[in-house]
Amino acid sequence: MNNARPFDFLNNAIGKTVLVRVKGQKEYRGTLKAFDVHMNLVLDEAEELENEQVVRKLGVLVVRGDNILFVSPSL
Repeated sequence: MNNARPFDFLNNAIGKTVLVRVKGQKEYRGTLKAFDVHMNLVLDEAEELENEQVVRKLGVLVVRGDNILFVSPSL
């Protein structure tokens, strides 16, 4: 049984590339720079993805925690 907590995952992911899906089926990929207790995320070198393809480059992106469906390590 895995006892890891979501914030443990986020702490370990700082400086690494993550994939974030938000409501509305949008996906973003970028380097996780920071997060807070509301799970608001700051991504650097963020890209918007559609069907796993880059649609546009966004640079620094703040993702509101209440819109996040999941955060995953990115390949």
